[in-house]
Amino acid sequence: MTERPGKPKKPAWVIDKERARRAGAAETVWLFGLHAVRDALANPAREKLRLVATPNAVDRLGDLHGIDPEITDPRVFGKAVPLAPDSVHQGAALEVKPLKWGGLSDVVLRQAPGERRPLLVALDRVTDPHNIGAILRSAEVFGARAVIAPARHSAPETGALAKTASGALERQPYLRVPNLAEALSQLKGMGFTLVGLDGTGDQPLPDLLATLHGRALCLVLGAEGPGMRELTLKSCDHVARIPFAADFGSLNVSNAAAVGLYAASMA
Repeated sequence: MTERPGKPKKPAWVIDKERARRAGAAETVWLFGLHAVRDALANPAREKLRLVATPNAVDRLGDLHGIDPEITDPRVFGKAVPLAPDSVHQGAALEVKPLKWGGLSDVVLRQAPGERRPLLVALDRVTDPHNIGAILRSAEVFGARAVIAPARHSAPETGALAKTASGALERQPYLRVPNLAEALSQLKGMGFTLVGLDGTGDQPLPDLLATLHGRALCLVLGAEGPGMRELTLKSCDHVARIPFAADFGSLNVSNAAAVGLYAASMA
């Protein structure tokens, strides 16, 4: 009697990839704080799962957009939701699925409201959620189309990031791409000029921007300390520095992004 051949065994890498995909699909995020929760509730693109709030927070949130809240006593709020002990939750937490913005070209080729020129921000190894939240907020204020970061070396969507972004996470695309160098190459093909911001830059940023009037720009920034990786730096068409009043001047990455976005949006 001959044995029927069984189903071919999948390679380990295929199994790992499928597990990661299932885990990603099941991933949820707890947003906290009145502003972050209120803006997420108002976002029709956001998949909302649970709203946990104190009676006072429910009153302050206003329109709950059809979500039935789980009312909890302020004294036991920390036991009702899995937040870090130091989270400034203001009595409100919302469990959600991460936002899906679509592919790179879907987002970066879409005109932003009131933009003076097409403008993007790319971040290399910026892992602090507070920095990324602040950058998202600045990107929204100055009309950038998206903030782009590598999936493996950047802060994921978290409650701390959302709270720092002060609502911008719901409106400002935050794309985490598989390979930043490949994404930067694609942006060049879409007509974007890549401007790295680094203290070693040959030109002050205002001088460089004066030569790039009207061009679509992507500002590229690295993490504080190590800065951009070598391949990221080589991908840039230009590397500029933010001029300081003294030799010891420096800015953290979120402040540098804000200055760069303002200068680029006005040039």
